[in-house]
Amino acid sequence: MSCFSCFGPRRRKTKTDSRIDDSTDARSNACVSVDSTESGQKASQSSARSFAFRDLAMASQNFKVANLIGEGGFGRVFKGRLDSGEAIAIQQLNHYGLQGSKEFLVEVLMLIMLRHENLVSLIGYCAEGDERLLVYEYMPLGSLEKQLFDLSPGKQPLDWNARIKIAVGAAKGLTYLHDVANPPVIYRDLKAANVLFDNDFTPKLSDFGLAKLGPVGDNTHVSTRVMGTYGYCDPEYANSGKLTIKSDVYSFGMLLLELITGRRAFDSTKTGGDKNLMTWSRPFLNDRRRFTQLADPLLQGCYPKRAFKHLVVVASMCLQDHARVRPIMGDVVFALNHLASQPYIPEHDSKIMNSPPPPSPSLEAALTCSRGRNLVRRPSNFQAGV
Repeated sequence: MSCFSCFGPRRRKTKTDSRIDDSTDARSNACVSVDSTESGQKASQSSARSFAFRDLAMASQNFKVANLIGEGGFGRVFKGRLDSGEAIAIQQLNHYGLQGSKEFLVEVLMLIMLRHENLVSLIGYCAEGDERLLVYEYMPLGSLEKQLFDLSPGKQPLDWNARIKIAVGAAKGLTYLHDVANPPVIYRDLKAANVLFDNDFTPKLSDFGLAKLGPVGDNTHVSTRVMGTYGYCDPEYANSGKLTIKSDVYSFGMLLLELITGRRAFDSTKTGGDKNLMTWSRPFLNDRRRFTQLADPLLQGCYPKRAFKHLVVVASMCLQDHARVRPIMGDVVFALNHLASQPYIPEHDSKIMNSPPPPSPSLEAALTCSRGRNLVRRPSNFQAGV
């Protein structure tokens, strides 16, 4: 049962950077389809261009180091520019990486179909000789990792309203993958480095190298090698190898906790229990009176206190040890949209504004279920009153 069941009938119909990788497997050669009326994109956009390797080499100035904008387990990402003047991001996959030709083809076919305003769009690809490259829209404002943790001198930290906007956008992207794509797509690599921003600061999920088609029919999970990023990986999935959409929900909970605290999911520069965000935050998550001690010091107390506490509860629900008691992403979006409707207004401005609306009965009901209880260690408590 969803922890947010009182929010409404949002259900699917029946049917840094330490990688975790303990074996090998190949992706299912399945197709994914979406209802274009729900995807937020026109069906005509579901296509990708085939590029010649030479054209991409020219676009990136022969993959010049100065154009390198990112690097991960699957390869390097370069900024490029097409003859038309359009800026692009070119991901050059490792020749001896984790993907073979079959997996690359499945990923391309999947990305062609996945179109949503909160997903980075695939423009094209190159499969020439041993070269495997993916061409994406360019995200000029970089990643959440950079905006949240790697602030340049003099740059203002993300304020409360920006953090809520990011949370809502990332949640909507996951909801699309889980509830609109058919079969569902399990992202499997949600983290701050993979949330990118366009010129309008719209958050978009990127890098689908670990994405997996979810279970269909009577199947409850997909058995697969354990992969992900340390700190974000669902402990139940890590222990059993059984992957579900609820694994993404756990990762999203960690992302929320990062936005709340300004701390990395795993920080090797810290010592002892401070390295792991879940370990460090557990005492605060288990005591509602200490919720505000989780707040990022860079926020300087500039956030709505009630909405802040509600966001901590949402994060706690997503971070339950047992997948079955975590909410579905559609319900998380509902809760976050409600919090977004109550933006932070500086005190000197709030005197001339109407007071924010009280929490909706549904949100209050969900939050009341957890009031005064251990939010992390005893997931069964969230079922009370639901």
